[in-house]
Amino acid sequence: MDRDELRQRQVPLKERYRAEPATAVITLHAEGSLADSGVSCSVQTGRALVEAGLHPATGGDGAFACSGDMLLQALVACAGVTLRSVATNRGIEVTGTVRAEGDLDFRGTLGVDRSAPVGFRSIRLSFELESDATAADLDALVAATERYCVVLQTLAHTPELSLARS
Repeated sequence: MDRDELRQRQVPLKERYRAEPATAVITLHAEGSLADSGVSCSVQTGRALVEAGLHPATGGDGAFACSGDMLLQALVACAGVTLRSVATNRGIEVTGTVRAEGDLDFRGTLGVDRSAPVGFRSIRLSFELESDATAADLDALVAATERYCVVLQTLAHTPELSLARS
């Protein structure tokens, strides 16, 4: 997709969302099926079925996807798509690699130490970019990616969460 095609698709959406803000609010859905046996949950990603299970550090055998890895993969995917979208809109040719890594203390999730956090303590996102653009343009591209990446902003600003059982 080139710059003109991207703009052609986005302009009417932006105009609609400005005129009718409520139409910009969309609820996304995810659903998983719990395994009949074993410790896993199958999640439909839209393109494939992914079976998530325990990380080896929590007793898994590594046969299934780790949900922590999937969270980092979602961050990388979102940041990568956002960066490419912004680059396309700005007419910047760029390739490269997006990486995310995060630190977990599995004592928390296993209940070994109640003072140990459950979840990531820190997450680092990095970009290794190849482009003829200036360093200032690439810095601005990364800054815009930070500003507009849905997953990054969700992690940075915890949304309201609720749990329910039916």
